[in-house]
Amino acid sequence: MSPTPEERRGPTGSDPKDQQLESVRVNLENSALTTQQGVRVDHTDDALTVGERGPTLLEDFHAREKITHFDHERIPERVVHARGAGAYGEFRPYDDWLAEYTVAEFLRDPNVTTPVFVRFSTVAGSRGSADTVRDVRGFATKFYTRQGNYDLVGNNMPVFFIQDGIKFPDFVHAVKPEPHNEIPQAQSAHDTFWDFVALQPETMHMVMWLMSDRALPRSYRMMQGFGVHTFRLVNAEGRGTFVKFHWKPLLGVHSLVWDECQKIAGKDPDYNRRDLWDAIEAGQYPEYELGVQLVPEEDEHSFDFDLLDATKIIPEEEVPVRPVGKMTLNRNPDNFFAETEQVAFHTANVVPGIDFTNDPLLQARNFSYLDTQLIRLGGPNFAQLPVNRPVAPVTHNQRDGYGQHHVHRGRTSYFKNSLGGGCPAVADEGVFRHYQEKVEGHKVRKRSESFKDFYGQATLFWNSMSEVEQEHIVAAFRFELGKVEHKPIRHAVVDHLNNVDHGLARRVAAGIGVPPPERDVRPNHGRRSPALSQLNTAMETGATRKVAVLVADGVDGEAVRSLVDGLRQQGAVPELLAPADGPVRAADGTELTADRALNTMASVLYDAVVVPRGADSVRTLAHDGYAKHYLTEAYKHAKPVAAYGDGVELLRRAGLEGVGAPGDGEGVRVEQGVVTAAATDGTVPGGFVDALATEMAHHRAWQRRTDEVPA
Repeated sequence: MSPTPEERRGPTGSDPKDQQLESVRVNLENSALTTQQGVRVDHTDDALTVGERGPTLLEDFHAREKITHFDHERIPERVVHARGAGAYGEFRPYDDWLAEYTVAEFLRDPNVTTPVFVRFSTVAGSRGSADTVRDVRGFATKFYTRQGNYDLVGNNMPVFFIQDGIKFPDFVHAVKPEPHNEIPQAQSAHDTFWDFVALQPETMHMVMWLMSDRALPRSYRMMQGFGVHTFRLVNAEGRGTFVKFHWKPLLGVHSLVWDECQKIAGKDPDYNRRDLWDAIEAGQYPEYELGVQLVPEEDEHSFDFDLLDATKIIPEEEVPVRPVGKMTLNRNPDNFFAETEQVAFHTANVVPGIDFTNDPLLQARNFSYLDTQLIRLGGPNFAQLPVNRPVAPVTHNQRDGYGQHHVHRGRTSYFKNSLGGGCPAVADEGVFRHYQEKVEGHKVRKRSESFKDFYGQATLFWNSMSEVEQEHIVAAFRFELGKVEHKPIRHAVVDHLNNVDHGLARRVAAGIGVPPPERDVRPNHGRRSPALSQLNTAMETGATRKVAVLVADGVDGEAVRSLVDGLRQQGAVPELLAPADGPVRAADGTELTADRALNTMASVLYDAVVVPRGADSVRTLAHDGYAKHYLTEAYKHAKPVAAYGDGVELLRRAGLEGVGAPGDGEGVRVEQGVVTAAATDGTVPGGFVDALATEMAHHRAWQRRTDEVPA
């Protein structure tokens, strides 16, 4: 029997180094929390503010020290959002209706087209992690406006885990790989994350989003984006209006399923970034509509939550999202490092007409991002890198430092001056003027009571999900908490879930070895917001969906060409997959060219699978395990599966339910996402491609799902 690690080390105290380590361990276990200067700290959950809802103070040395150290922890990759993909594009407003609310030109002038750079990313994983992990996704947009650069630094979820930025280092440390063994990579399914959640009930709303399908986007092109915080728009008269920003993809909001995510991580860990790159190269430009929710300042306190609380949404049914304009991504970067990796976003990069609120998480981000860029990009001149350089003229007296690109001329680098003719002089028009508001109150570390409802909107989210989405949430909690080794943490999370919904808590508990709670401690309020369910998203088009067309020697060549042409006309992306790369001899003696070999791809990399007619082709594919697996796995994942003529026989041999014999009836048959048609000569049966495109637009046939979680 092998010795244990403790036995290999020998008794504690036998080595002076062991004694020293043990002393450090004991001291840490019994010590009080201090600053790096040894000053004891009695509160580290709230930054120092003017009053309970006022701005965060720069003199909060504890918050600054804590966040500064966190900002400088990783060299050279980002601490968070390290794994990313980027693209250039343009934004243009539809009309000028927003001119009443803001002087930001790029939002209110339909004659102005603004260049943009967008970076999508995961949060927790390193640069080498997979794209399809369960995680929040970053959705950061840099607008190169004529008034200066504006950065909308958002996520694909409208809320965040914490209410005050002083907790951000704690949250990220908890979700990152555990420090003693650097495991697990890019996952929240481990003890430290759920320990943090169990002790911070304000996380519950965001955790519901994280356990939902929103954490598993099908594509960056089918992913919603949110500004998260409540910002202010400011008009020419200086009047402010609260605003929340939304990005809505024109292709709709769609997700993968968890089984797909795990398999894609092995088959193609670059799945999302490859999808974005390929779509832009093919001219299938991703499009997103920018919308806003506007709240007059006099209505600030008219909600049952606090507008300054980043763990809350404004339900769209209460304040509709009004469309502003459209963004189109139409160019891939020329160099990943120079552009996607060196792009620097900052929540405090604002232009005239957009300003901040006293949201304590936003206030901390306004400090943190600039500080992070200083170490990650090597000094204060990172704004001169091409991807960060504004189109607006830049003139100031900030000189020297690492990475200085400009060769400044003249004797003066200060203001005021006479030797340089007084230049650069302060401007008197088109300037940024901070929104003026009265601020008063005691300096406190205390959160407003209006921030204290930790469960109401988590319940709203749960109530708003369809049955299948709720099943996925339950399965996600079971998977994640099933990885937690310390049972008390599982118990604690279930107790929190019991405050969200009693039925949810009982279903999760039943799968993780925790006694289901017997009492409903906080009855479900019953409110819903249909806009939160992805099953209510746009489902009008199957454009850009990838279709695997399974072929072998003896396939009907003319019918395959007709199928491919029809799918392309629908905007889909068909690929011919054969048992081997190279030419495929059709039944009429002509040749087709396989795009890829079956064994180099997988059904999880496609949105639908089709089997064309051709007796010899079907006979070959019926003896190919890969081909049958494509069908059964796609069917399991509720994807559209289609066949016509002899191809229907392969569906039957794969054991797919509800598939009739080839030649049964006339016309096209659609049942639970399975599209079949009788044989025709030389062409695809009429209506077959249209029916398949309709099923792809629906994304999945959830009525035949095979992954139900018992109630």
